[in-house]
Parts: sequence; C-alpha cells; structure tokens
Amino acid sequence: MAGHNKWSKIKRKKLVTDGRRSKAWTMCLRAVMMAARQGGGDPEFNFPLRTAIDEAKYHNVPKDNLERAIKKGAGGGEGDDYEQARYEGYGPGGVALVIDSLTNNKTRTAADLRLILSKYGGNLGAMGCVSFSFETKGRIVVSAPASDEERLFEIAAGAGADDIQFDPPTDDDDIPTFTILTPVAAFMAVRQALEAGKFTIAESRIEPIPTTSAPTSGDAARQLLTLVDALEDNDDVQKVYTNADIADDVLAEM
Repeated sequence: MAGHNKWSKIKRKKLVTDGRRSKAWTMCLRAVMMAARQGGGDPEFNFPLRTAIDEAKYHNVPKDNLERAIKKGAGGGEGDDYEQARYEGYGPGGVALVIDSLTNNKTRTAADLRLILSKYGGNLGAMGCVSFSFETKGRIVVSAPASDEERLFEIAAGAGADDIQFDPPTDDDDIPTFTILTPVAAFMAVRQALEAGKFTIAESRIEPIPTTSAPTSGDAARQLLTLVDALEDNDDVQKVYTNADIADDVLAEM
C-alpha cells in the first residue's frame, strides 16, 4: 500500500493545481444527481448519496450546486440517464488497470477508452481480466497529526478496520494523513466511529485495492502516468486504479 498511498496523495494535489477542478465538479455533481435519483434525496438513508456528497465536498463543490443536483436527482426530472460502468485492461509493462466511469453511453465510453489505451501502450481487456489483482475494500483517509495515531488505531481497529497506515507529509504544506482499510461490511461502522471520535475525514469510499504490486520504473512508469492522466481527462471516467508500484524518482518528477 505504501506506493499506492504516495501516488494517491500526489494525484489529489495535482487535481487541485492542474486545471481539472471543473471536470471534478462535473463528475461529482453527476454522481450526486444519479445517487439521489436512485435512492432519494436524504443522505441519512441513502449511502451512495452520502459518499457522493462527501466526494463533492472534498473537491470544494459549492453548496448551492450540491443542493440543486440533489433536488434535480430526487425530483426525477428529465435529463441524461447516467449509469456506472467498470472497464478493465492493461497499461505499459502489463500493469493492471481498473477504470470506473459514469456514462450515458457505454458503447461510446468503451470506444474512447480503447483508443486512449492503445495510444499510450495499453489495451482494453475483457471484464474480469485483472480483477483478481484487486480486493474490494473500504478506504478512509483521515487528516490528523501523528500524535493521534494511538487513539485513531484504537477507534478504527475497535470498529473493524483491518489495516491502518500513516502517510507522512510530502512537503511542508501537507497535512499528515492516515489511510484506513476496512472490509466492506465494516466500512460504515468504522467511518461512524471516526466521526464520533471527531476525526476529520478527507476521503472515504469503497474501491478496488491492489493485492499484488507490479514494480514500474523508467520510461514504462512515465508512460503509465501519461496514460492515467489521459484516461482521467475523459469526461466519462471517474476513477482509475492500478497495481503499479511506481519508482520514487518518477513520482518525484511530479
């Protein structure tokens, strides 16, 4: 998980600074609208909506925009019917890729992803071709000083977490974070326990976590990062996951 966490932190920082904020807002609001349409507009009784709202807040989506998206989705008005779709494939060097999308046209999205992958040394595979390299888990990122580690561990482990890792700051401006992994069944209990303990949750979602890593360095690592950037620039792509363990020198270039 160490390499995975480091890359995740860099990607979060890049999202704020490299001009992708507008796309992030669009995807967040689309997810909020879809969740409200499917399960109603009350996040207390609609877990997908609650997590979509959390994601939107993390990306600083304005409150008014959020409220409009919830009302539009819950009202069941006319609009594009988006659905979640997952694609699997391979990147440079054979690393595994899982691509989550929110799309109103699966055929178009698959064609777009196939083109992007082929352009940057990857290829789209059949469903299930790389899923064995990942395990679905809850992942919660908590912003907290290192001095809170013992209390955080006690609360999270007591609620059912099965892995907790301290992520040291990458520079002086960073706030230290902890990454907590949970079984899917324990995700909400752990999250609620952390909230009750007054911890600040920066991110929380259920996602594929790599169970094996593929060491990636040199040109292959750089090409992979270019590929992931290109995939994430696609309007339909929400998240890209990979089992690549990218060399520190390549990450440092970012």
